[in-house]
Amino acid sequence: MNASTIATETRNLTGWSIAVSLLVILAGILAIGLPVAAGIAVNIVVAWLLVFCGVAHLVFGWHIRGIGGIVWQILLGALYIGIGMYLLMHPVAGLVTLTLALAIYLFAEGLLELALSFQVRPRQGWGWLLLDGIVTLILAIMIWRTWPASTEWVIGTLVGISMIFSGITRLMLSVAARRLVAKLA
Repeated sequence: MNASTIATETRNLTGWSIAVSLLVILAGILAIGLPVAAGIAVNIVVAWLLVFCGVAHLVFGWHIRGIGGIVWQILLGALYIGIGMYLLMHPVAGLVTLTLALAIYLFAEGLLELALSFQVRPRQGWGWLLLDGIVTLILAIMIWRTWPASTEWVIGTLVGISMIFSGITRLMLSVAARRLVAKLA
């Protein structure tokens, strides 16, 4: 591959990355505008993922029945399916637990983004990762401090804010990559 082919492919990839970034930003705006619907949607997605994981455990348990451990796989599968079905049948009640889980997830994500920002620090755009990590940590603390009183709106609103900042971060990194390729070409 010559330099112009690599530059063209990189421009195409960064173009797609910019488009995805804008879609993530738009989805974040929608989540903020419809926080209860977004929270219930997140709950339903998590519920279905749990059901599918439970089925996978049951299938895996069936296939390893000669090796042993089938009881544990069946118990895990039943637990996943049970929790998933509960969340599907009671999506608003499931938001309470999901809200706390989201706070824990965002806290871990924020710490990892901070660490990553310092790891890529000499590169262009590292400050956006640092900002994303700080904002994500603030969101995690906000969720934890208002839990469970604000459960109905917090997931949609804060996930929306996180999506907007993640979209902006991805957009800025994509634009920085495109500028770098333009300088090298």
